[in-house]
This record gives sequence, C-alpha cells and structure tokens, in this order.
Amino acid sequence: MHPLRGIVVVAVEQALAAPVCTRHLGDLGARVIKIENRAGGDFARDYDDVVRGMSAHFTWANRNKESVALDLKHPLGREALARLVARADVLVQNLAPGAAVRLGLDPAALRAAHPRLITVDISGYGRDGPYAGERAYDLLVQSEAGSCAITGTPEQPAKPGVPVADLSAAMYALSSVLTALFVRERTGEGTAISVGLFDAVTEWMGFALNQARYGGSDLRPNGLSSPMVAPYGAYRTADGQTLVLGTTNDREWRRLALDVLDRPDLAGDDRYGSNRGRVEHRAELDAAIGAWAGSRTLAECRGAAAAAGLGHARLNRPSEVLDHPQLTERGRWREVASPAGPLRALLPPPESADWEMRLDPIPALGEHTEPVLRELGYGAEDLAAMRALGVIDEGPGLWSDGGAGVTFD
Repeated sequence: MHPLRGIVVVAVEQALAAPVCTRHLGDLGARVIKIENRAGGDFARDYDDVVRGMSAHFTWANRNKESVALDLKHPLGREALARLVARADVLVQNLAPGAAVRLGLDPAALRAAHPRLITVDISGYGRDGPYAGERAYDLLVQSEAGSCAITGTPEQPAKPGVPVADLSAAMYALSSVLTALFVRERTGEGTAISVGLFDAVTEWMGFALNQARYGGSDLRPNGLSSPMVAPYGAYRTADGQTLVLGTTNDREWRRLALDVLDRPDLAGDDRYGSNRGRVEHRAELDAAIGAWAGSRTLAECRGAAAAAGLGHARLNRPSEVLDHPQLTERGRWREVASPAGPLRALLPPPESADWEMRLDPIPALGEHTEPVLRELGYGAEDLAAMRALGVIDEGPGLWSDGGAGVTFD
C-alpha cells in the first residue's frame, strides 16, 4: 500500500526546502500538484543541465509530482489556485515573505474557509521577529545559525557540503504534516504550520550552543573530525586511501590503543583516560594513529578495526558512492521516468514490509496544467480564454522574485 494514498498536496514551491518535503509526501503516496510559474517554472529547473539537460537539484526533489503552470499574478490564475486549494488536504509554500498573502494564501483565512486544510509555510526566519523579512538562502541561514563556523578549520570556515538549512526545514515540515494528518483523523481539524530554516538549523546546533553557553567557549572546527570527541578523524594509509576511524567512549579507546595500535603505554596513560583528556591531547593521538595507518593498507586498517569491534569507514567521493555495495546489493537504485528518459534514483530511506514507495515521473513544466484544470471544472472555452490571456502556457508571466525560504545551494 501507499500510506498517503488519497491525500492531495498543493505545493506552491521553488528551489529545495518545500520541494524536498513534498517529494517525500509523494514517495509515501500523496498526490502532489506543483504550481509553477508558466514562464520558466521552478527556478531550480535551471540551476544546471547535468541530468540530460535537466538540473541535478530539480530531478532529485521533484519526482511524483504533477506540474501545473499558471500566472498567479492574473486573477484567473489565482482563481484556479483557489479551486485547487479548496480540494486539497495540505498546502505547502515557500515563497518570498509576503508573497503567499498577496496570492490569497494567508493561513488564517484559508483555515477559516477550509477547516480541514493543513497549511505549511516554510520561510527563512519564521513568521515574525526582526529577521522575518530577510532573504534566506541556505548559505546565509547556515552562517547566521553558526553551522559554518564549526565546519572546516579555524582559519577557513566552510559550508557543509549538503544544504543543511534546506534539508532540516524540509524534514521538520514533513514530520509536521504527518503529525497534522494524524491529529486530523482524531479531531477532524487541520492546522497552520510554520517552519523557519533558521530555527531548524539552530535546533540541530543544540550541542554546540550548549557548549558555548555552559562551556564558555565556541567549538573549534578541525576539518574531518569532531571538536567534541577524540580520537576521531581521517588518516592517510600506505596505499593512498583515507581511513576514517574513531572512538566514542573510554572502552572503545582502550580497544583501539591495545588491540589495534598495540600501544599499552597509551592505554595506561592517565592523560588519555577520559574523552576530555583525549580532546586536550588530540594532536598526540592523531600522530600515533596516523603513523600506524601510514604503514598499512586501507584493507589492513579496516580489518584491524573490525576485529576490535571499532567503527571505521573509507572517505568516498560522490562518484565512488554510486556503486557502493550497500546500495547496489540492497537494490536501492531504481528507475524514475523523466522528460529526458529514465533516470536512476534512490529509494526513500524508510523501509517497511507493509508500505510501497512511489517512484513516479519527474514532470515537464506545465505537463499537467490542462488535465488538472479540467478536473476543477474548466472547459475547453475556459482553457482557450486563459491561454489567450497568458494565464497558462508560455508567455511573459511574472512570479515571485525569490527570498526567504527560496534557497540556493
């Protein structure tokens, strides 16, 4: 079964945060109707053209959707959107600050008109506060929230490689929608949800904020390692590979020192007996582990770590993950149709023997405009008039100019 079969989601969305949320709802079986600017569509379509002429971001975040292309600045476009929302279970939007209200998507008014509707507003900084009107691209939010300052090195802070602000907000929006659908089953009432990218990242920064507040200092980033745990990092091996190895507690440290490094002197040294001490003496321990790894192949290092019951990994590039046995042997790669032909895509992370995940096509811009409008009661004459006025199909239509919640990576 598809768990969310029968649920209709209207998504007035662009870029990444909202599309990732709604794609996962579609994976679970919801019908997702994506409203796009009829002149160009979701601007993430044009980030690049590496996927057979389509963008890597768009193809990742937009399977299982129907594309309806409208000019929402025209009254007839807004009327069509209103008809769609009236039939929806969920409305998700991540337009610029104030744009949703101008389009008739004010959460309070919608809830009054449609009590069972669940609305989700994804923004940069939430509903109010001094930053509510600010533009909020992923890098900007991560910088404000501090996550870039604990990535990289003290000399060269870095943005995490994945768009943490977009994805964390998407996951909170997703879990909130699922919660709201569950509550509605019991009460019959929808709800209005707001998710800010800044709030999502600061929540994920909880341990670092605790360190700053109660420890009295900021974490010092140290590249491919953890500023809170030692030894824990990357070490070059004799065959030019990179071993990632570490410990998370005192017992693991002793196994590493005794069973892997064969260094009882390190295991018996009180300076290294606690994680606090090991963090203080990180450089000494890294030197010892680096010397050990540098005299062995990656396979030998991983074999020793596995025999001692310690976690270990190889530092892989994305191109090396494509054929990772943990993906290929479990059949995680599947085919998804697209305007450019079949593409390879990963199954969603949740696995259940009782659920079937949808992997329906990635839509072309406006591919479903006419069939969806016909479902809403528009006849041939109506569609012809809308086309003549430039409400549907190609033309110089206008759209939101981006802003909070509309993000680049």
